[in-house]
Amino acid sequence: MIEYQPQNLQEMKNILVPVDFSKGSMHALERAIKIINKIGGDLRILHVRKSKSYDQPFILKGSENSYSKTVDEFCKEILDHFKEQYKGKGTFDYVITTGKIYKNVINEAEKIDAGLIVMGTHGVSGFEELWVGSNSYRVVSKASCPVLTIRHGFKKTNITKIILPIDIYKNTRQKVPVVAELAEKFKAEVHVLDVRTSDSKDIIYRLKKYGDQAYEYIDKQGIKAIRETKKGSNIVDIVIAYGYHINADLIAITKLDRGTPGNQSISSSAQQMVNHSPIPVLSINPS
Repeated sequence: MIEYQPQNLQEMKNILVPVDFSKGSMHALERAIKIINKIGGDLRILHVRKSKSYDQPFILKGSENSYSKTVDEFCKEILDHFKEQYKGKGTFDYVITTGKIYKNVINEAEKIDAGLIVMGTHGVSGFEELWVGSNSYRVVSKASCPVLTIRHGFKKTNITKIILPIDIYKNTRQKVPVVAELAEKFKAEVHVLDVRTSDSKDIIYRLKKYGDQAYEYIDKQGIKAIRETKKGSNIVDIVIAYGYHINADLIAITKLDRGTPGNQSISSSAQQMVNHSPIPVLSINPS
């Protein structure tokens, strides 16, 4: 039986939320507030401008006269709007930086020693390729901390059901203690799901072994755990379909990094999950 090392969610005490002022990023901010309120700590909003000379005004319509605001004014307004929701007992602030989105997100996360990055993604616009196809992928690949990606249109902010997919790699289990602590904080149930595309006896044996170990660990923490096994032609599709079936709020994956530390990428299945899952995905660094 593997000995899991309990994780302290206080390591997530600093949360970073990149915003572009879209509804999706505002929803991501609401989800981040829910999380930080449970674990306590600092929350920082980050907006990345294209250049120092670029300060797009935002047209607000809600009165007889439309008026514009600068990026800084808009950030202050967001902070004022959400500050009553924030109960993290730390610092709730914002910063504005300039340059490439993913680089600035990574740099700011390292600067504040972020334990979690929460990113909203767009579902139907030109930003789809920017956030899902490029920025989110690069942030998930290079961030040393977990990254929570939330696609446009997913409205729920609470976490009641978490899917814990299990594959044949040993480091798939490194996410188990993180998920267990998160489930404990939110009083959520965890669905331990081993998934496969093959009938190989060796694969079935390893999946059952890893899945059973994860289930037993979570169950011993007093967390409601459900054990499932599924087979299909595509692992990502299996997990997403199961998520739809149980009305899941979160899918926790291990990134399974490939390459050198200076040139890392994530596994194709992790990339597909981040890009295509309509359910929020928590990507956890296996190291």
